[in-house]
Amino acid sequence: MLRYSDILKLKEEGFSLRSIASSTGNSRQKVTEVTERAKQKGLVGPFDDEMTDKWIEEFLFPEKSLESSGRYPIDFDHVHKELAKPNVTLSLLHYEYEIECRANKKIPYSYRSFVRHYSTYANKHKATLRIRRKPGEIMEVDWAGSTTFIIDRDTGEKVKAYVFVATLPCSQLSYAEASLSMDLSAWITCHNHAYTYFGGSTQIVVPDNLKTGVTKNTSRELVLNPTYREMAEHYGTVIMPARVSAPKDKSSVEGSVGAISTWIIAALRHSHCFSIDELDREVQTKLEEFNQRPFTRKDGSRFTAFEQEERFALSPLPDSFYKLSTWRTAKVRPDYHISVDSMFYSVPYEYINRQVEVRLTEQLIEIYFNHMRIASHKRMNGRFGQLSTQHDHMPDNHRLYIDQTPANAKEWAEEVGPNTLKVVDFLLDTIQPEKLALQSIFSLKKMERRYSKYEIERACKMIITMTNRPTVKSIQSLLVSNKKNDAEQELKRKSENTNKHYGFMRGAAYYGGVDHNE
Repeated sequence: MLRYSDILKLKEEGFSLRSIASSTGNSRQKVTEVTERAKQKGLVGPFDDEMTDKWIEEFLFPEKSLESSGRYPIDFDHVHKELAKPNVTLSLLHYEYEIECRANKKIPYSYRSFVRHYSTYANKHKATLRIRRKPGEIMEVDWAGSTTFIIDRDTGEKVKAYVFVATLPCSQLSYAEASLSMDLSAWITCHNHAYTYFGGSTQIVVPDNLKTGVTKNTSRELVLNPTYREMAEHYGTVIMPARVSAPKDKSSVEGSVGAISTWIIAALRHSHCFSIDELDREVQTKLEEFNQRPFTRKDGSRFTAFEQEERFALSPLPDSFYKLSTWRTAKVRPDYHISVDSMFYSVPYEYINRQVEVRLTEQLIEIYFNHMRIASHKRMNGRFGQLSTQHDHMPDNHRLYIDQTPANAKEWAEEVGPNTLKVVDFLLDTIQPEKLALQSIFSLKKMERRYSKYEIERACKMIITMTNRPTVKSIQSLLVSNKKNDAEQELKRKSENTNKHYGFMRGAAYYGGVDHNE
């Protein structure tokens, strides 16, 4: 066996490759290969008693021990890299390895030996073992069973505080945050902060079956809290709650909860914090120490494992946090409004007496019917009873009434004609208060449903010639009278044309006499 330790020691002492080769009896090519591989693997002295030449050979050249068995060597770096990809398993990689062996007419390792050798390699050379957990696949979340506290400055009373825990099972990197409550707002806020801490989102989130996140979870049906589901959609992830009474479904976070209860919550037992922000700063300090603590059975820490093996696999975060929203149901009132916190928001009048879903954020109210958004309003604050009514939500008759302002009335009159404008101006100038004048003009405007603009303009022209004080009622009477006269004249005209051009009376000439009309 090569004297690996001697080669590396002489290299660290500054001897040249030629001198090392002469001293150890190896070729310069072999010395170069050993020193380069040690540099790649980060192997440096001093070497303890356990780091024998055999150990160093297995560390630097794991494939050599496999070659001695006479079977086709396994490219462990390739296997470890491929396992990070979605849906890739050791079973698939072993199948591809067997195909490669047959192509090269070599004897492959069995699947069991393939898995065992990979596990040995990963445990010795890599920060993570990817057989069970893929990087960036899962984030497990829960509230720690143990609690901590803050002290009320005024009374000296201890106020209970809770600790949120999120863990990435692949690298075991964890996040923790102190909170005064375990309600939906705190739950969503802690998720936002966890994603920021990790610098990305995972494909799946595995929570416990707490009521703030999961409404119902049975073998046949899963119903998530709408806000929690919406948060998952915002981050492009999927919520898959652990099965009821199945702690193994989120074993990593259960283990992290226990460790954090010791290294963070118990470690802060002598601390005296007077606000939740102060307590959370202490938690974050202990969290950094926890994630930087070296592993006991392999090199590195949770943080280095995350940097080397998992950060690359996380999905990028959206440009902004998920903004907390809550959902309610409401019934549309006969005035086509719904009530939310004693404020009233309109919906299209077609949904009167329908049950709708309402999404509330700090700035916005969104109204849904059968999962389709039918209205949105800026959320109102201040005194109760305020109305937010959109013009398009009103029935036609309401819309016409609301549109009545002096400016709109004059604009309509100008479209009809100059005489109508004179009448409208007279009504606005003489009738007080202005609201009564607008009501009269609205009555005149409604005549457009039965009469054309030409007929209204003609009636206004006639009333102006008759009196200096026109009224809407007199105009309405003229419209009826004119309509009747026009109908009579049209009937008379048609009768005359029929007798003149379409008669069937035979003249005298037909009977051999003289027709005097010719």
